Amino acid sequence: MLVLSARSHERQKVDALDAGADDYLTKPFGVDELLARLRVALRHAAQTTRAGESMLRIGDVRIDLETKTVHRAGMLVRLTATEWRLLEALAKRADRAVTSHQLLREVWGPGHAERGHYPRIYIRQLRQKLEVQPARPALLLTETSVGYRLMVPSGETLEDLAPLS
Repeated sequence: MLVLSARSHERQKVDALDAGADDYLTKPFGVDELLARLRVALRHAAQTTRAGESMLRIGDVRIDLETKTVHRAGMLVRLTATEWRLLEALAKRADRAVTSHQLLREVWGPGHAERGHYPRIYIRQLRQKLEVQPARPALLLTETSVGYRLMVPSGETLEDLAPLS
């Protein structure tokens, strides 16, 4: 979702993005910029996981990219829209380091490159919800001076499964 608004205060932009907006464009803006942002949104929407798979199983954590749900130990985990977008960005690149800059651009939008602390704050929140020992993460790893990685231990795989009930 792309928000077009005359409101340009940072807090309003952050609130809109936290509420689920993918991008925020402040009036006045040019048609070329709007079209470029729409192209980016379409590219992001077209991204798929490895071979179109929709379920990532890691230990007792199940991430369903199709239904946008997460279960841990069989229980539904409630995530904010921003937490989901961050986890989804990492899940689509499972086992690969994702730079903080990539996460900022994909999760918060191109205008947030200077907000380097955002991923750190939200990764901490995700660890509290998903890790057995949040202080000693095994799932959401920090890649020093790079970014983050969603770790998939050997034997765990992305699978195209039916949604969990």
